[in-house]
Amino acid sequence: MTSILQASMPSGVEQQQAQIAELARRIGQLASADRMTVVVAESLTAGRISQALGAAPDSSTWFGGGVIAYQPFTTYRLLGVQPGPVVSAECAEQMAKGVLESVGADASVAVTGVGGPGAEEGQPAGTVFISVGTRCGVRSFSYRFSGSPETVIALTTIRALTHLKNVLLD
Repeated sequence: MTSILQASMPSGVEQQQAQIAELARRIGQLASADRMTVVVAESLTAGRISQALGAAPDSSTWFGGGVIAYQPFTTYRLLGVQPGPVVSAECAEQMAKGVLESVGADASVAVTGVGGPGAEEGQPAGTVFISVGTRCGVRSFSYRFSGSPETVIALTTIRALTHLKNVLLD
């Protein structure tokens, strides 16, 4: 299911960092409790999600790593995404499935989008697609965030971690 939302998120950098760390900690607790391996596929966030998960307590027991596919050819070659637009829900879904299957993990999160300041592939700055996957399927979400590229990346990281936490709670 894809929906476009104007999301309100914490505005202060310190608040954002604290929320990201807390989400990563909670994801770790949930993954550890269920003996799950979590992986990521990142484009827009360029490793920010991996960094947060890797810094969480006991991450070596549940975080399988990820792929940072910042350029389209990397997305196609490493994640099995079909050539075409990379700023799309379809691309995010294929990224989530690709990293999940290639690592043999239990849950994944993937992000792609336009940080800005300008548009890409006909999508305005702040357009973000997030997919979370498990062996049971993939869920997708779309957002339009406003602000600087740094703000868009932070808000994307928060939303991606929130969706990952929610899929682990299911």
